[in-house]
Amino acid sequence: MIGAGKILSGRYKVVDKIGQGGMQEVFRAHDLIIDKLVAVKTPLQGQASRRFKQSAILASRVNNHGTARTLDYFDEEGFPFLVEEFVEGETLDKSIIEFAGYVDPPFGAILFGILAKGIAASHHVGVVHRDLKPSNILVSGAFSLSAVKITDFGIATLAKEILDQEIEGTSDITKSTSGTVKGAIPFMAPEMMFRKKDLEIGTPADIWSLGCMMFYVLSGRHPYGVGMDAVLAIGNNDRAAWPRFMTMNSQFSPVAEALQGIVERCLSLDPADRPTANELVRMISDICIFSSPRIAGKINSMPNKYFGFIGNHGGGQTMFHRDSVYGPNNAEISRRVVFSRSPGSPHSRAFPVLVQRHK
Repeated sequence: MIGAGKILSGRYKVVDKIGQGGMQEVFRAHDLIIDKLVAVKTPLQGQASRRFKQSAILASRVNNHGTARTLDYFDEEGFPFLVEEFVEGETLDKSIIEFAGYVDPPFGAILFGILAKGIAASHHVGVVHRDLKPSNILVSGAFSLSAVKITDFGIATLAKEILDQEIEGTSDITKSTSGTVKGAIPFMAPEMMFRKKDLEIGTPADIWSLGCMMFYVLSGRHPYGVGMDAVLAIGNNDRAAWPRFMTMNSQFSPVAEALQGIVERCLSLDPADRPTANELVRMISDICIFSSPRIAGKINSMPNKYFGFIGNHGGGQTMFHRDSVYGPNNAEISRRVVFSRSPGSPHSRAFPVLVQRHK
């Protein structure tokens, strides 16, 4: 039993339990040697763990500002533990996607540029994640993107072992009771989903998963659905259409169309047709975007249907035009917004503006 105050490996003092997924428990701990917080992870009892040490060794090779570093591995009382950089934040779903249900194209380009660089760094050292999904992306500072970290490189190899067992044991993986399998399906590359025995899953699988996340974050929908719908849709090459709101506003359409083109390549059914992580980084970097910091506020007045004013944290007013609002969420008084601010007279100007969806 791991509880607050327990010292692991004579070094890591458990502060509290901060999460539990389909295959692991995660604890916040204080590293007594270097006086820093760390995340300590261990497989759930009954989960496969024979490759856990090998996974930790592989994951420790990855060192990039867009990835959570693997710091240590040890066994204690018959259980394996992995120590990872502690990221103060929430998952991509909770920190970003839940706000509006989607993001505007300029923000999407910034976000996925960071993720692509993290994946490129892992591929450079021969590490394939194989379990990329929003729950494995941690974000500090929400829309300020103080830090964006891909996590669970060590756990991901373990996840592949579980996926292998589930896929080999049933013709319908959507009936699996494994939380790992259910969470992975909407982002799982077809070569994993319909894998032939002994086929090695390589770097293109991560590119597919990243493309699925890009589609999901930009559009608010899964490209192939979830569960059995995803399996059938991928098998039939039946992908969801991009929503019209992405390109109907000329202020956003150039970046939206550029990102859509990149995602189309990432979602090529043939792994050989997908870009490499390096190519992905270059394609995203070539997009010209508006990249001012994002701040939060609330719409406090709308004199007419064309423009309104946002009350800023710290005081002051920022004017916005309705055409600067991205997506189908309506700009209404008292709605929370996230926006970039530029100088103006007599008021600063907001562009782009992302409106919180109704809950």
